Amino acid sequence: MPSRWKQSLGLALFSTLPILALAAQKPATPLRCPADTVTVQVLGSSGPIAEGIGAAASYLVRIDGVPRLLIDAGPGSFLRFGEAGATVATLQGIALSHLHADHTVDLPGILNMGAFEELGPRLLLIGPNGAGRFPGTIDFVRSLISRDNGAWRYLGGYLDGAEGSPQLDIREVKADQQDDPPKRFAIGPDMFLTAMPVHHGDVPALGFLVEAKGKTALFAGDQNDESEAFASRLAGRKPDLMIVHHVIPEGPGQPIGLHRSPTSLGELAGGVAPHRLVLAHNMKRSLDRLDEGIAAIRTHYKGVLVVAHDLDCYGLGK
Repeated sequence: MPSRWKQSLGLALFSTLPILALAAQKPATPLRCPADTVTVQVLGSSGPIAEGIGAAASYLVRIDGVPRLLIDAGPGSFLRFGEAGATVATLQGIALSHLHADHTVDLPGILNMGAFEELGPRLLLIGPNGAGRFPGTIDFVRSLISRDNGAWRYLGGYLDGAEGSPQLDIREVKADQQDDPPKRFAIGPDMFLTAMPVHHGDVPALGFLVEAKGKTALFAGDQNDESEAFASRLAGRKPDLMIVHHVIPEGPGQPIGLHRSPTSLGELAGGVAPHRLVLAHNMKRSLDRLDEGIAAIRTHYKGVLVVAHDLDCYGLGK
């Protein structure tokens, strides 16, 4: 090797040493949530486009500081799950609002993480039934991890309980019609989740009401303003926290067939009357017109209003 090449190579390696040293530093301490008995942490606050805003939709419910329920697992949520100091071992339930990729794509990674932990015998997984182009949750999970033809067949123990794996207890909720009845599930001894159909175009989709130790959190999920049954069921419910998806701005020309506009979000929140309203699943197009959107929401809702960021954590009161 010519000496000038050796010299250049040496300088190049030397110039990378500070970068390598920084990369080897211990990660920051996981964010501490409030010491409230029940907390909700936003793992992913953004939407289906990689716009540099954050990870896609995902939420973590903690009881007495312990992560117990994961709601959705959009792209980037695997990283945020670890940054939040969460483990699969403490989870007693996973709930999928619907089967769009921006709500589910990190599920295999989180299940794979569980293979490195000491897990219990069963893990409840709740999601919608299938319709049209969308499989039901059972077929969806089988397509991922079935031993016969799944994409990640080595995770098949989650379906049959073999090899020391916990077995997923998959429950489908009928969600392709607005008058389909809600279903209530026990997530361990002290938490309950009620899954309710919402209207999200042709996608079977759910919203979730979580109740734990006298506190309530409502996850409206992806829904449009045809979700009248959801709104009427929750009218006057006054949850401690309500998370809505702030995807489109106000005004004509927006693709409103899948999501509520800010005015419609305000109408929903005004009827439900949460103590705190959180705008999540944010997209650049809605954040670029945030002041206009908040003004539209404020026409109907006067309570506490915040815009979510990844790893934000909300206590529901002691």
